[in-house]
Amino acid sequence: MAVKSSPKSGPRGEASKPVPPYFNIDPNRSMEQLGAPTRTSDFERIAEACATGRRDLVGRGLEEGGARRLRLFSTWEITQYLIPVATAHFRRVLKANPDLPQGSSETANGTRWFSLDEVLKLRAFFGTEGARNKQYLPYRPKGLPAKIVAVANFKGGVGKTSTAAHLAMSAALDGYNVLVVDLDSQGSMTSIFNGKVEDEWQTVFPLMARHYAQYLREENQRRMDRGEAPVPLDDTLTDALEVKAADLVQKTHWPNIDLIGAQLNLYWAEFQVPVWRMQGRGWKLWDALTDVFAADGLLDEYDVIFVDTPPALGYLTINGLAAADILLVPLGASFLEFDSTGRFFDMLHSTFGSIESAENMAARALGRDGISFQWDAVRAVVTRYDDSQQAELAALMQAYLGQTLSPHRQHFTALIGQAGEQVQGIYEADYRDFNRETYVRGREAFDATYAAFKALLLGSWRRDELAAETSAA
Repeated sequence: MAVKSSPKSGPRGEASKPVPPYFNIDPNRSMEQLGAPTRTSDFERIAEACATGRRDLVGRGLEEGGARRLRLFSTWEITQYLIPVATAHFRRVLKANPDLPQGSSETANGTRWFSLDEVLKLRAFFGTEGARNKQYLPYRPKGLPAKIVAVANFKGGVGKTSTAAHLAMSAALDGYNVLVVDLDSQGSMTSIFNGKVEDEWQTVFPLMARHYAQYLREENQRRMDRGEAPVPLDDTLTDALEVKAADLVQKTHWPNIDLIGAQLNLYWAEFQVPVWRMQGRGWKLWDALTDVFAADGLLDEYDVIFVDTPPALGYLTINGLAAADILLVPLGASFLEFDSTGRFFDMLHSTFGSIESAENMAARALGRDGISFQWDAVRAVVTRYDDSQQAELAALMQAYLGQTLSPHRQHFTALIGQAGEQVQGIYEADYRDFNRETYVRGREAFDATYAAFKALLLGSWRRDELAAETSAA
């Protein structure tokens, strides 16, 4: 009699379940699916495929000729988010002042839509003619320089560029004149604002080269005064002496956001800067961006300068951090990101501490004042937050970090995800493309992030303002 086979049994006689997918993989089939080995030349093909895809994705949001136009803003948005007036009063003011921008409408009695340029003109009008008890214009003390804001963390994927970009857009919508400086050779921030950067000479590289060239020129004068031969300036340094920051600034599709962009060749600064430092031990490389921005008038021309740094503590990041008045450090509410961010702060302490020690030792020997780096505010900011899963860990992080961790959590919403798929910031997304509730909830996440940042900005300006008044008295 034939014996019938029965299903294999697991523990306690239970029928076996499907095995995990990593069991029983056939090596021969795997070899067939492997494909040919990859050579160095294949990286070019892959890079070209990515570039083609990028152009296609970005091009979907562009006009003919490759330009990008910022969307229009409705009366509802303006009175809800941009100018603190009732909608009915806003309409009455427009009717009583026909010289003001009137917007456009698709129908005779339909919603009126305004460009951000027009919104800024309307804001200026309300700032002059509106109620005195309302703040139509953003706070900006006269006679004080722009605030530089660096967004940094050496762990990738924490929302660093996204946070910097949305804060820049928030500040622009709030009426500030904004400059965005991309120090990351990946150029993600440059892509967000549709910047065109052909080579490293359209990035901050020539500004750093100019700073070193000016130091070398002064050092050569001292050499000649001592009867020593000067160190010749090569073509790069000679050419850099002619470059001004204004030569590198690009206009964007935002009327009050300008850009100094980045591209892959900017990474060579990480190799060139230490060579210059070896040649000129007295060159204060960490002051390069600070000095050039001040000398070229950027601190007077703009209100806020956002610096997006690479995900590494290299020479470019050191320059961005040293120039900053406010440092923001995005991180997720996870153990690994918390741990990595702690190491980032430890490296900041080691790096800037070693610079201070070395400089102050030399300063004491020469009878000069030493240096001490200082930031108006340093805040870690939780991004991509999910309170249903991360509340406990976020609370623990808050307990350990205290004031250093902003109590605001930047939630991830459907609007943020969809805006990212469309190669745009959430403030560039037309609310008509979303459910109204989704749009409002999505805006709330970044509006609250901006509110927390703006409190730092205004507080640091106010402290400077009071200090200046006390000094003058």
